Amino acid sequence: MMFVSQFAGRAKGPRVTNDVFPLSVGFLGAGQMATALAAAWAKAGLLDAAKSRAADPFAEARSKFESATGVPAVLTNADVVQACDVLVLAVKPQVVPAVLAEVQPHIESRHFVISIAAGITLDTLASGLGTARLARVMPNTPCLVNASASGYSVRSANPSDAAAVAKLFSAVGVAHALPEHLLDAVTGLSGSGPAFVYLFIEALADGGVKCGLPRATAQALAAQTVLGAARMVLETGTHPGALKDAVASPGGTTIAGLHALERAAFRAAAIDAVEAATLRARELGKKSS
Repeated sequence: MMFVSQFAGRAKGPRVTNDVFPLSVGFLGAGQMATALAAAWAKAGLLDAAKSRAADPFAEARSKFESATGVPAVLTNADVVQACDVLVLAVKPQVVPAVLAEVQPHIESRHFVISIAAGITLDTLASGLGTARLARVMPNTPCLVNASASGYSVRSANPSDAAAVAKLFSAVGVAHALPEHLLDAVTGLSGSGPAFVYLFIEALADGGVKCGLPRATAQALAAQTVLGAARMVLETGTHPGALKDAVASPGGTTIAGLHALERAAFRAAAIDAVEAATLRARELGKKSS
């Protein structure tokens, strides 16, 4: 299946494979996130598996990537850069400087580089690669089930680059274009947020077990409760505070539970968690620059 960009025929200068999907995408790093993205993009017809590549120093990672995506995985980043037009930087922030130094001699005007490394700024990428066709994206792990929440910022004179990022990351969930200075906050909220939600689901399930429910039942009920509540917020557009009030009848069970959460400073703890993760993302960015 072929998808033609809304900017087809309009963009000037170097293009993302003639503004036509599927793209030849090279993954610098073949970990869990890269694997999930590649598999989803291939399924959506946005990635040409035969023309795409991934590189990773670990044989096990390469094997898992190939099995899940149908995309060949190789040992060196240089091979990926030479074969592909769109490059996805999918390594740990601490490894980014070394990877940039390795691939910089092979970067050409045809390349569009998308970084999903937490905290790595566009300035750092531009300085390390010598190119201005860049995007910084913060997806999260629910992209594994096509339910990612991503924020992104693009630096490019080519409008098809921004269109490509929007289409690629909308294929694995929702994607919001934002000024770059807000992306560390995206990292703290939706990037790290799934771990906070998993902790909450586990705690809800533990509460159910304490009150007599079987473990499997408690966990299933807790997870479905979080899923249903999230859908209520997204699909009704109602403020979560109003939805909360609708559940908490006077003198009932819910208000008793809410009181216990307020007494334990639940809201403050959640806010502190997002802030701590955001500050850590900024620290990682400074260390890599």
